[in-house]
Parts: sequence; C-alpha cells; structure tokens
Amino acid sequence: MFLSMNWISDFVDFTGLDKVDLIHRFSLSTAEVENEIFFKGSDISGIVVGEILSVEEHPDSKKLHLLKIDCGEAEPVDVVCGAPNVKVGLKTAFAKLGAKLGEITIAPRKLAGYTSNGMCCSESEIGISDDHSGIMEITDDVKNGTDLKDIYEIDDIIFEVDNKSLTNRPDLWGHYGIAREFAALAGRELKPLETDDLGKYDALPTVDMKIEDPLCHRYSCLQVENIKRSVSPVNMRIRLFYCGMRAINYLADLTNYLMLEMGQPMHAFDSRKVGKIRIKRFDTPFTFKTLDGVERNIDENTLMICNDNTPVAIAGIMGGLDSEIVDDTTTLTLESATFDAVSIRKSTVRLAHRTDASMRYEKSLDPEMTVPAIGRFVKLLKDGDSDIKVVSALTDEYAYKYDTVTLSFDKAFVDKYTGIEISNDTIVKTLSSLGFGVELDGDDFKVVVPSWRATKDVTIKADIIEEITRIYGYDNFAVHTTRSPLYPVRVDNVKHNEEKIKDILVKKYNLHELHSYVWAYADEQKALGIPVEENIKLTGATNPNIETIRRTIIPTQLCQVKSNIGYAPSFGIFEIGRVVEGLGENNLCVEKKKLAVTLYSKSDDIKTLYFRMRDILATITDDLKHKAVEFTPAEALHSYEHPVNLNEVVIDGETIGRIGIVHPVVSKKIDKKGNIVFAEIDVEKFANAADAGITYSEPSKFPPMTYDLSLELKPDMMFSVLKDCWETLKLNILKGVKIVDTYDTDTIHSITVRFEFSSNERTLSSNEVQEIMDKIIQNLSNKGVNLR
Repeated sequence: MFLSMNWISDFVDFTGLDKVDLIHRFSLSTAEVENEIFFKGSDISGIVVGEILSVEEHPDSKKLHLLKIDCGEAEPVDVVCGAPNVKVGLKTAFAKLGAKLGEITIAPRKLAGYTSNGMCCSESEIGISDDHSGIMEITDDVKNGTDLKDIYEIDDIIFEVDNKSLTNRPDLWGHYGIAREFAALAGRELKPLETDDLGKYDALPTVDMKIEDPLCHRYSCLQVENIKRSVSPVNMRIRLFYCGMRAINYLADLTNYLMLEMGQPMHAFDSRKVGKIRIKRFDTPFTFKTLDGVERNIDENTLMICNDNTPVAIAGIMGGLDSEIVDDTTTLTLESATFDAVSIRKSTVRLAHRTDASMRYEKSLDPEMTVPAIGRFVKLLKDGDSDIKVVSALTDEYAYKYDTVTLSFDKAFVDKYTGIEISNDTIVKTLSSLGFGVELDGDDFKVVVPSWRATKDVTIKADIIEEITRIYGYDNFAVHTTRSPLYPVRVDNVKHNEEKIKDILVKKYNLHELHSYVWAYADEQKALGIPVEENIKLTGATNPNIETIRRTIIPTQLCQVKSNIGYAPSFGIFEIGRVVEGLGENNLCVEKKKLAVTLYSKSDDIKTLYFRMRDILATITDDLKHKAVEFTPAEALHSYEHPVNLNEVVIDGETIGRIGIVHPVVSKKIDKKGNIVFAEIDVEKFANAADAGITYSEPSKFPPMTYDLSLELKPDMMFSVLKDCWETLKLNILKGVKIVDTYDTDTIHSITVRFEFSSNERTLSSNEVQEIMDKIIQNLSNKGVNLR
C-alpha cells in the first residue's frame, strides 16, 4: 500500500521534523516499509501555467499546431504542439526553456520546419497521472506563469508499506490511521477529521434500507442530488495516482479517496437505479456482471446488496455494472457499511476476485467508522461542488456491535514485561496518543481499547505492553546479556535418523534433495498416466489441480524427473516429506513422514539401476541400524508400480517401505530411452527399528577357507528363503555368506554364493568343511535348489 506524506500532513504538523526519519521510525515501530522511498516531483522544475493565445494549423502536418503561449513573460512564446485538445483560451502545463522533466531538459527544437521554444505537457509527462491523451487542462483560476508546484501538490514523499504487516491492524488501511501512528511517534497532536454535521438532516425522509442477513454488521446510507461536477480536483487526482489508483470521475474518485484516507470502503449507487436497498443472500446460484464487465457466478453463500430483489453489488467486493456512477449521474445513494470479515474473505476466494475494498473488509473493520465516513464524504463533496443537496436523513442500521475491551494492569506488570523503567506519565501519554482511554489510580491502570483496535487486535494485557514499547522505541532499550540456564536438548530420534539419511544420500551417492507441497498435482500426473488416488481433499480449493492430498511422494518425484530430464543424462533425487493415508478412527488425518528416492538414467540398464537402489537402502540400514535389510516380493498397489519387479523393504520382520521399477507405460511417457527406479520408506518405522549396535570379533590367526556354490534358482525364488539351509546348522566356524555373482538368461536364473569358514583355535581341514557343505547342499536340494 502506497502512502503520501502530504496526505498524512493534513492531520499532523511536521514542522521542523525530518519526514524520512519518521518513515524509518514508523517501519521500526508499526509496519514494515519497503526499502525505496519515492520523492515525487523532485525531478521536475520549470513547469508553469501557460495560456494558449492562438492556434494555427501547421502547413505541412495534419497533426501539429502552431501555438502562441502566454507563460507570464513579456512576449508570447512560439510552440509547436501535436495534442488534439489545443484551443484558444486553454490553460495548460507549460515547460519553459531550461525546464526539466526527469532526465530531459527543454531546449529550442525544430519540428517540421518551425522552432518550438518550450513544450505543452500532458499530466502523464509531468508524472501526476497516466493520462497522455492530450495536454493538461487547468480549469482553476490561476495566474499565467505561476509555477505548477505552487498551486498543486506535485512534490510529495511516497512510501510503500508491506500489506502483510497490516493484517492485524484494520485501522492502518487508511492515511488517517497512519497519521495517528506518526502523531504518536512525533509527539504531535492528531487533528480531527473535518466532517459534515449529519444531524441537521434528521428531519428529511429516510432511505428505504433493511439488513436481512447477519453477515452485514452495519449499513449506513444517505442520498444526495444536484451533483454537477464530473471531474475531480487536481490535487485529489494527484493523491490517488501517487497511491496507485487512477481517476475515473468525481464521485467514483471521492469514494476511492475516502477509502484511502479513512480505510473505510464506500460505494456510490446511481439513485435512479437503486431505490429500495436490501442486504441479503439468495437461495439459488446466479450470474452477476460487476463493474469490470465480468460475469461472475454467485452462490448461496455470497452476500449481495440489492435493489429490492435485484442484485446491484457484491457486498464488500465490487458494485454491479448496471448501477454504476456515470458521467451524467446527478443523484447518488451513498453506502458505508461493514460486513463479516470471514464471509468476505471466503467470497473473494470463491469468486477468485480480490479488490481494494475486500482487502480492507477482510481485516475486520470498525463498524463505528461508517457514519464518520459519510460525514467526511459529504464535507469533501460540498467543498468541490457547493450546489449539492442532501435529500435524505442518515439511515443507519447497526446489527452487530463488538464488545468494549477494558484491560486493567499495574506498573509492576509493565516493568516485568519491558525490563526497563518507563514512567507512568509516559505510559499515559503513549496510550492516549494512540486513542486509548486511560485512567490512572496510583500505579494501577485501567485502559479502554478504542473501537478501531478492538475488532481483532488489542485483546489482552500483553498487547498493551507492545503498544507502550513500540512507541517508546525498541532501539531505546538498553542491551543486557541474559542470565538463563541452558540445558542440553536431546535430539529427537526420528530427526536424528533423517539428518543421517540425508548425509548418506548426498555425500555418498550424490543425490539431489528436493522439496514439494503435500498435495497431488492432478494435471502433471495425468500427463504421465498416473491418476490421482482418492484421498483427503482441501475444502474450498481455488485450483482443482491441487485439491487432493497425496498418499505417496513418488508421483510428485516422477513429475520432477520429467521436468529435469533435459539437464542431465543420469541423476537421483530424494525428499523426506509428508503424506496422508486417509482418516483414522478419531476422524483425523493419518499423517506419515516418508523418504522417497528416485533414480533416473539413460546410460545404465534397469538392472544396474535397481541394484544401485538396493545398495542405497542396504547402506542406510547398515550404517544407522547395523543390520541387514531384507526384500520380499510385493503386489502393486499404485498405478506407477511395475507389477512384477516390486519388493517390500523389511527390517526385523516389519515392512517399512517398497522398492521397485516404474511401470513401463509411465516410464515411456517420462522418457522412452531412460530407466527409472524408486523406493519409498516410512521414516518413523525405520527410526524406531532397534539398533543392533557394532560388535567386534578377534580375527583368526589361522587361514580361512572359502567355498563357492553356483546355484540354479526358480524364477520367483528369493535368496532370503535359502538362509535357513545353513543357519539351522548353527555353525560356529561359518563366518559369512554372500552373493558374489549372478547369471541370468531366458531359461536360467543362477547365483554364486560364497561361504567363508575360519576358527580361532585351529586350522580347518578340507574334509571338515566338505562335510558341512554336503549338509548345506542337501538342505538346498530339499528346497528345489540344484547346483549348476
């Protein structure tokens, strides 16, 4: 939100003060100011009021005109101008020779054979609006040659406040609320808003208005007629433009001006089109065309302003096209209202349409502002158009009132929370300057929170401490070293395992860590042939592409692989993220933390890639749990899983995840020439698995013996089922068994297993080892495993 120091100066006298320094203090105490401060008009000089004395057509151009300009000098100035609105008697902004417009210095210049000794300027060229349709038309009674800066507020300091820092401060969405903060910081008085006395119209007829829905907290309205002015005063247009709004017409500009000044959105209806105001919702959906010409779908939850039963505006968001103020409007019905903040926010989400008005209503505006805003509007309207006539009494229905917030505390409470000595007088002065009612009895304070701070902001005593300290100045606090006991914090087991896993994947396997959102990306998954699995959905999601919470991270990673295949021929990615596996017995989401790893390669075959993934899981388990991981056949549960090449990952008999090859259909849609494997592990189950610890054994001084068996297995047989062939023998001299080679053809599936024997007491004999191997071979034969 852009703010004008000229505007703020209407309410606070800054004489003798550094305005830029005050802006920085405001940023420290109240709301974050963006880095750049704009000094409007500082790059403009030498622009004066010039009157066109004569207009001649250029003999060699259809667009150019030859003008004589009276700019307050002894002789008229010859100027060549191409603006379409030049005419004798028109007063305009004239840049004399030597004038500066930004980086441009005006000098004599020949245009189509004629010398132009200056330039007639549009408002856009001066930087006071975006209107470049013609030269500026000055209708005010001002003397020729008067510097434009002497009659209009072209010089100004504009700063921008981050809207996010105003979320809990509905009173700061207008210049008057900002001025209150500046007054407190500067120790200056806040001038009251000048308003029209609406009580003098009490004898007039009231407006036919009724609130028919509790979502409208307060609705105030007034009717005015005999409005003749259609163009806003120049200073009003300048302020609107500097604050990011464009001028439309006098009445529309005035409602925008009041919104920027007081933070209270207002709407002006053409009284010819609105006579019986009703605020309500409708039972059935319908379409409604707003001021921007867009047809919008209105549902039964959206509050509407109606002319009897005909909608004329979306409450708190935007007016309707059929009731807008136009150039020939002479009578208006003025609306100043407040609505339920949650309702407005939800309506903007449903309509996907957020406006300056709705942003303010979403912050829980003070209902007490509606009537002063109307009084201020009428005052400004009369200042600019003295012939206007108020033709109705103020009609006001106050349906919902916020409770008055009163807080009591003592000086000791302030000292405890601030840690410094702040006098009672300073506390009273600070709170009073911010609009709080303060009663002091000894060291006991009783504070009444003003209505504009009581809707959602100041509710507890700690909030009062914040008000005192921020105005006092956080930079004024003495710096002390805290004296607090520091206790070591034991690292959470799951977190510890997460960090170790990440280190292994990055340092040892060069994988890339990614982060993603918790929802399933429907469009991206559809492109890969992966349907979104039915799961918990986000209520009121504005984008159906991200309305479903994911059950697994792998589809997200496959979409990420698809997006990155052009950057490297081979890579691996991983993420430790969250998924939701439906609802539990308590009707709450069953949330799980998963490790997902995906490997992609154009150069390695699928078998090499699959065993690399197996090695990654084995390394993680061995390094962190000091035990072996097992793999058992699994059935495909997801559309992206290969129906055959899929295994469960098992530790201590408990399944903790899955490892597999991506389904060929999905893989081809990602890359026809690439291979992709994946693994997904339940992090909490892995972390909770018992650590076997590291055991040490003394190496034997006697030579070991190794024995290799080449075994021919059935196609679906796992190595793990063979272990009991030697483990049941309980052999102390058998020190290790491992696979050293594999051999596969269309008809043969073979592995070579190496058995290592040794004794710490003696040298083993060949007969002794052979006798053991014979028993193992017999056990293997009993399982249908033969030597190759």
